[in-house]
Amino acid sequence: MKKNVLLISAIASNQGKTLLTMALLQHYKTSVRPYKCGPDFIDPQFHARIAQTPSINLDGYMMNEEQLRWVFHNYMDRDVAILEGVMGYYDGMDKGASAYDVAKILHIPSVLILDGSGSYISIAAVVQGLQNFRKDNTINAVIINKVSSKMHYELIKKHIEAECEGIVVCGWIEKNLPSLSATHLGLNLKELEDKKIEKIAQDVLKNIELDLLESVMQIDVSTNEAYPFEKIEKKEELCVLVKDKNFSFIYEDNIAYLRERYKELLIIESTQDEAVPSQADVVILPGGYVETQEAYKRVQASQNFQRSLVAHAKEGKQIYAECAGLIYLGKSIDEKQMSGILPITFTLTEKRERLGYYKCELEGEVIKGHAFHYSQVLQAPPTDIKLYKVSKKSAKEGGWRDGNIFASYLHTMWRVSGLPI
Repeated sequence: MKKNVLLISAIASNQGKTLLTMALLQHYKTSVRPYKCGPDFIDPQFHARIAQTPSINLDGYMMNEEQLRWVFHNYMDRDVAILEGVMGYYDGMDKGASAYDVAKILHIPSVLILDGSGSYISIAAVVQGLQNFRKDNTINAVIINKVSSKMHYELIKKHIEAECEGIVVCGWIEKNLPSLSATHLGLNLKELEDKKIEKIAQDVLKNIELDLLESVMQIDVSTNEAYPFEKIEKKEELCVLVKDKNFSFIYEDNIAYLRERYKELLIIESTQDEAVPSQADVVILPGGYVETQEAYKRVQASQNFQRSLVAHAKEGKQIYAECAGLIYLGKSIDEKQMSGILPITFTLTEKRERLGYYKCELEGEVIKGHAFHYSQVLQAPPTDIKLYKVSKKSAKEGGWRDGNIFASYLHTMWRVSGLPI
């Protein structure tokens, strides 16, 4: 089945990927499925805000090629798919997790958005270098960002077309767009009104030839990919997922996994002080924020939720938590009191404690995931759960298990790794 699919990338972060992604999602919003390369939690929330449908993470490190293909095709239920890349096009290929890897495995055409400010011929050299770095890349098109005039664009376009075989130059984005003057895109997109988003999208796409871009987007999408994961055994249990402003870092496919694993999935909001039902068998606390001033106010205002979770734990029932969920299960982070379910105290540091891909060796199996946090453990019971950075052999404590409670700094894809509870 033919569908229009495009991966948006660049030579680095902060080049305009999110800007172009946002504009295209707005343009195709009635018929688009958004995706995000890598383990990001923020961009998918922006995607869903615009497209009004969940954005799906495609991670080439946590998933093998068959799994990556299945996840992409399983969610490709729209006529158009827009994938936002991660960092620069080839960044992460040492771990199989770059935009290049995802595009190559899925045979998806890629468009590069390139900064045209202060240059013209050199941009052709950059495109040529990216083309030649790996011959099996899927770079088919470019769009030039931060262009001062149409004359400037035509000059850049002429040299790319002369030097870069097979590259379609699809248009340009004006430098200093008026609609972006008061907007820090990517930080407060949720605060933008629909009309503002529409205006930004119109300005971004004003000088882009969408027909030309669509001419490189068509690919075949399969509907019968074999299921490449372990069979999910249905549990006759009630699972409660806490999902709200404090606990929002959860991959969309993880929610689907919970629906497939448990007889019933109930989603509650701790920030609305909803209680964990007494009949719940399992509680899931995803990552997010509990340590910021704003988030902690919500923690303090949700005592009914906290009491019900403590009662759940005292009954010896199952709890699984990641990152912010781990902190919430602890006693405190600096002066901020948490639930006290686990005897762990934390402190915030100015320097990042972890950022990147990590693995955990658990009962003879390797679980792959991603970690990003500024908190540090001050006091905790001994644990055999350590997180190894993929590029290093050294490891530090990164998770704790206490009976039926498992909590870790590691964000994982549960369809791939399962849940250790």
